This record gives sequence, structure tokens and C-alpha cells, in this order.
Amino acid sequence: QLQLVESGGGLVQPGGSLRLSCAASGFTLDYYTIGWFRQAPGKEREGVSCISSSGGRVADSVKGRFTISRDNAKNTVNLQMNSLKPEDTAVYYCAAIRGLYRVCPRDDEYDYWGQGTQVTVSS
Repeated sequence: QLQLVESGGGLVQPGGSLRLSCAASGFTLDYYTIGWFRQAPGKEREGVSCISSSGGRVADSVKGRFTISRDNAKNTVNLQMNSLKPEDTAVYYCAAIRGLYRVCPRDDEYDYWGQGTQVTVSS
């Protein structure tokens, strides 16, 4: 059974860092694109980043602060978030779609989703 599990969320002060992980089971990352999304209360879900064997992308809103990477040995995708701001507060989700995409797919194109992990940036 294909499953995605996020971890690494928590409470951090502005300017701090967190590293989110998305652990995949039931499939290997080689043939999939993994995306990170976030949703803040009262706001629409926003695409943050995605990665496949063709490379990674990050949204303009987080460029220079967030970095996405893959650990093939652990079948995991990581999202390193630095210089966090209060507006980064949201539930962060990872998602998977079969295929290797150079442009991040829309959220409604993904086939599988994790349960999400809360990130709160506050002093």
C-alpha cells in the first residue's frame, strides 16, 4: 500500500529553521514526483516545492529560504526551511504523482497525499 508520512513540524521562532521529511512506503521515488504544499487557516492550499529525478523546484515565495532534496537510500524527500517567517505558518503536506515532471504539477494532479505536519512560526 502506497503511503506518505510527513514529520519534522513544530514551533519555531522567526528566523529559525525546520527540516520536514516525507517518508514514502509502498513505492520507490525513482518514478515519482513528490510535491510539498501548505495550507494556512482560511487560505487556499499553496504549492511550495517539488522534486523528481529531473530536478527540484521551489516557489518564488520561498526561494532562497527553502531547499528540497531526496534521500534515495531512505526513500525520503526533505524540505529544509530556513529564515522562517510567521507567514510560513501552515500545515505542510507532501504528495506523490507517478511520472517525472520538470514543472511542479498542480495540487489536483497528485494521486497520493500524506496527513500533514503543522509548522508554526511565532515568537
